[in-house]
Amino acid sequence: MRIYMQTPAAESTPPRFYHLILQQDLIEGWNVIREWGNQGSSGRVKREHYDTIEQAEEALLKSRDAQIKRGFSVVFLQGQVAPK
Repeated sequence: MRIYMQTPAAESTPPRFYHLILQQDLIEGWNVIREWGNQGSSGRVKREHYDTIEQAEEALLKSRDAQIKRGFSVVFLQGQVAPK
């Protein structure tokens, strides 16, 4: 699953981006990768490991919801959350 979000452009500041990726680990478990920063920059990256897909999805959705509250809008969504 991939979620790409950004803030609207303002006169004095470039738009910011927030990218969430859920991917399976090569050995076992799941990773949530978060990338964020100003548009046009390389930004920052944080990777968190989870033992189950349910834990990883919960963390991904919690991050998404927190960023939406901060003014980000979802621009691109690929994949979907697995049914429980």
